[in-house]
Amino acid sequence: MVKVLDSTNFDSAINTGVTIVDFYADWCGPCKMMGPVMENISDEVENVSVCKVNVDKANDIAAKYNVMSIPTFIIFKDGNQVETFKGAMPKEMITSKLNKFINQ
Repeated sequence: MVKVLDSTNFDSAINTGVTIVDFYADWCGPCKMMGPVMENISDEVENVSVCKVNVDKANDIAAKYNVMSIPTFIIFKDGNQVETFKGAMPKEMITSKLNKFINQ
């Protein structure tokens, strides 16, 4: 299940293990396409937390991480930002990026 984050729970959510955060907006077409992909990753990939942040509701978090376009995905490991990528992409590309950090 993809967890929705805001300023009250963001820091605790990214603090432990590998977490991927999907920065999105409800009006964004490519973001809507990525919704089911992220749900799929959440269900299938072990040892990863999958979260999302609505940039319209949590613009403070988006600004902190310099999110200028959506969808933007940021991978965190133990609270540290380790990779950022933008745009819609296949599940396999995202899981490949995640696996680099899961297996460390």
